[in-house]
Amino acid sequence: MNIWLNFLIDSLAFGATFIYGSTGEILTEKAGHLNLGIPGIMCMGGAGGVMMLNLIGKSSLPPVLIVVLGILSALLMSGLMGLIYSFMTVTLRANQNVTGLALTTFGVGLMKVIMSKMNATVYLVGPKMLYRWPFAYRQDSLQCLGVLFFLAIVVAIAASWVLFRTKVGLHLRAVGENPATADAVGINVNRYKYAATIIGSSIAGLGGFYYIIDYMASQEAYLSLEAFGWLSIALVIFALWRPHMTIIGSTVFGFLFSCSSYITNIDWIHVTMATKPLLKMLPYVVTVLVLIISSIRNKRENQPPSSLGLSYFREDR
Repeated sequence: MNIWLNFLIDSLAFGATFIYGSTGEILTEKAGHLNLGIPGIMCMGGAGGVMMLNLIGKSSLPPVLIVVLGILSALLMSGLMGLIYSFMTVTLRANQNVTGLALTTFGVGLMKVIMSKMNATVYLVGPKMLYRWPFAYRQDSLQCLGVLFFLAIVVAIAASWVLFRTKVGLHLRAVGENPATADAVGINVNRYKYAATIIGSSIAGLGGFYYIIDYMASQEAYLSLEAFGWLSIALVIFALWRPHMTIIGSTVFGFLFSCSSYITNIDWIHVTMATKPLLKMLPYVVTVLVLIISSIRNKRENQPPSSLGLSYFREDR
């Protein structure tokens, strides 16, 4: 396969990690919560799915059931993290930033403990091929365009449709913009905050599972997962809080992040080892530029929810 086509496909596959993480964060932020625990939640989602595959990886269960159980386990583990975050910030009204950072520290640490106990020959060797269907036996980047990749596209489009085309999405956006007004017209603010955060966290957790099992499919993949959680949060700004835009943004991020690996294969470009880390800064530089441009244009639809990061006290209405 041509190196440029391989590069493009690899960028698409790599970007699916960000699609999950940023789509989950967008749903959470639309409810008015800035969840900085996404890196830890993605780590725990990956660990949850791996634990299930480590348990059933060598069983005689039907392949479809193995795939589904791995996904459900990742959803359950990351959803539990989202529930903890919701309880702390919605019910107990704890500081959202501190709670998120605490969840990231907890999630990353616990994932490393869990993953160190897992047997890679069980959770990777067989299940990896199942998740890479229908291109499992390809030897190029197409092998990563599997079940979880296409699921990421579906999730992003479905989340965008729900947010901007349904009554539920309208209520959720109202809660994020002005929870007091939403409460006054009969919308259950706490219920929407809980639901958006837990569902968003579950979706983000699939990003960690995809990265470990499908895209990297290596025993050491979990060690670099935390960084991609932070990048997923940055992508929310790039996507202007629209889930379907994460498909484009994640491809761009994947392209920029993969530059340091592919650019060294081009004969007429000479890249030193000292330059590679600078190339990996490109996604963050682009995010800053998008933030500056969106701030200058100052369109309301391109701005974050008005109550983002603010706890809601019904008694203050």
